[in-house]
Order: sequence, then structure tokens, then C-alpha cells
Amino acid sequence: MQQSIRLSLSLAGTAALALASIPFGIGSATAQEAKAGNAADLGVMSISLKDAIQPNFGFQGALQGAGTPNQAGIGGFLPLVTGDNSVFFLDAQANLNFADYNNYSSIINTTVAGTTISTSSRLGYRFLNSDRSWMFGVNAGYDSRPMATGAADTGVNVRNSSTVFYQQVAAGLEAVSNTWNFNAYALIPVGTTNVQLNSVYQGGTLDTYGLDVGYAITPDFKASVGYYYQDGDLNTADGSGVLGRLSYNISNGLTAGVNLSYDQAFETRFSADLKYRFGSNGYGAPSKKKAWQTPVIEALTETVKHRDVRVHDKETAGCTRVKDKLSQQYKCI
Repeated sequence: MQQSIRLSLSLAGTAALALASIPFGIGSATAQEAKAGNAADLGVMSISLKDAIQPNFGFQGALQGAGTPNQAGIGGFLPLVTGDNSVFFLDAQANLNFADYNNYSSIINTTVAGTTISTSSRLGYRFLNSDRSWMFGVNAGYDSRPMATGAADTGVNVRNSSTVFYQQVAAGLEAVSNTWNFNAYALIPVGTTNVQLNSVYQGGTLDTYGLDVGYAITPDFKASVGYYYQDGDLNTADGSGVLGRLSYNISNGLTAGVNLSYDQAFETRFSADLKYRFGSNGYGAPSKKKAWQTPVIEALTETVKHRDVRVHDKETAGCTRVKDKLSQQYKCI
């Protein structure tokens, strides 16, 4: 655990230094463009954030990924304090978690079953630089995940399947321009992190530390690549991974995305997600102010990323597989 905390602090410190340097590197170039007239053309400097930043709410859904479930639910963004160039906010979600599809485990061996309700909340602070060419933010919060379990997808016969409860604390740093975006995050399990799922497998949560770098191909079409390191008490999923993402803003407030990840524990995992938010930046309104639709301004009310409690499993120590002659399934003795 101490090693995980040291790694978390190290990554957070590195990310903070990287983000802090942006205004003097990339940010300065953007500032020069703004002086040339870009900011004036967009009308960004004339926007009142108290008008632009409004509560928004809606729904989100995602297919299972590397340690994450099939899910769908509701969520919302609530500005608590809005300043001339900043916002202090609450971002909260509640999701129904569904069974894994096609007997294909999202946590490596044991399939997730039944329906449970997970929650996620973030308190955060976001602010714009002097010419409003970059948005910077910091956030922290708490996530919970009850998880019902079923059969194994390995051919092993399991008994005494249980429903378990996991939780984590999380923190993130972010920086967004009209072209680039950076997101550093840490997901740190707390409480009981390792539970017996059934007669054969144990399930444990994963500490996850990552950094995503994104690029806006067009204002509505974005791509990102990321690196993450995961570490668990069961010691079978520890290691590095990569994550790629493409997202497209179908209409104002409706966004679809696809994700592709790879690490040695989960191997290649594909997932997709859909999110709709209305009530902010003119979402759902008949008339919209174009100046509010720049990525920098929209980022002030964007949903915080990376908030699922990630779980993996492994065989219980001392388990010996024996094949049953009648069922032709394996069991643990």
C-alpha cells in the first residue's frame, strides 16, 4: 500500500509540473494567436461565466471494459460557486450495473451477474487562464461499487457466489485548450479490497494511475491515447497498460465514444459509451451562443473522466482443479 501511495504522489507531482508548464509553452503560443485576433473573433473574452455555466444533467451508459461493468444511469453537474474566471463544482452519478454479456468475464475469470447500483461523486475547481485559451482543473471524490457474481467463464464449476462491496477515493488534474487536452488521474481503493467471490476465485480492486493526452481532430471529433499503471493486492494484474479513445459529438450534448485498451492481465478490451447532458451551454435550447461552444468554455462543465471501481480476480491459493465426470466441468478441491 505504501508503494502504491508513493507511486500516486510521484505521478501526481509529475503531472502537476507538466500541467503547470503548459501556460508558458503551449499556452504562450496560443496567447500569441489570441493577440492576432482569434479570441476577439470568437468573443471568448466577452462571455460571462455566470451565464455560460449552468447546471446540467442527463444519462450515460457504457459497455463492459477492463475491470468495469456494463452500466447505465443518470448524472449531473452542479456549479456551487461561479467566479469571473472559475467554477467550484459537484459532479455526481448513479449507475445500474448489469451482468456481463455472452458469458465473457469483465474481471478476467468470474462473470458479473445481477443488477447493483454504483455511485460516483467529484468535487472540483476549474479556472481559465488570462486570455481564456486554456482551462485548468483539479478534482477529487469517492466511488462505490457493489458487485454481484455468477458463473466462471473458464469452465470451472463454482459454488457460493456472493455479492461484494468495493469503494475507492480518486483525484485528477486536467488541462484543456481548443486543440489539446490532458488528464492525469489516480484511483485508490479503500476499505475491504480483497474478497472471496465464490468457491474458487478471489476478487480484488485495482489501484490505477494514468495520464491521457487528447487532440481535437475537429471541434466535434476527438481522439486520445493514454498510459496507465495498475496494482492490486492479489498481485496477478500488476503492470502497465495503454488506452485509446475516439469520441464524437453527435448533436449538442449527445456524445458517443469507443475505447480500446490493452494490458497483460485483461489483454485487449473494447468498450463503447454514450452520454447525453442538457441544461448547460444552451443544450436543448432552440438558440445557442456560438462563443459558448468552444472546447475551453465547454470543458468548464464537462463530466469528470475515469471514475469506475476496477476489479480483477484470481484462483484462491491452494485450489486444485478436478474435472467432474458427469458435468465435464472443473471444480476446486
